[in-house]
Amino acid sequence: MPRAVFNGQVIAESDATEVVEGNHYFPPDSLKREFIQDNALTTNCPWKGEAKYYDVVVDGKTAEHAAWYYPEAKPQAKSFEGYVAFWRGVTVEA
Repeated sequence: MPRAVFNGQVIAESDATEVVEGNHYFPPDSLKREFIQDNALTTNCPWKGEAKYYDVVVDGKTAEHAAWYYPEAKPQAKSFEGYVAFWRGVTVEA
């Protein structure tokens, strides 16, 4: 089962991820919210839409902008709207 790990802690785990461009997008209900903090960063993808970011924080260690999602995805990306992907120090084990 795919899972996202940071600083030895599982951040998300689900057998219902969507793989897009090599990234596992985890369903929102699979996140352990106690390790997720809002971040003001946004970026734009031409085919997915505007991405918003989270910081991942575990035991005082922070991975800034390490998680992103598309809260209002464009039509081509609706299948993973709201799902969360990881990078920047968060390891995804599939």
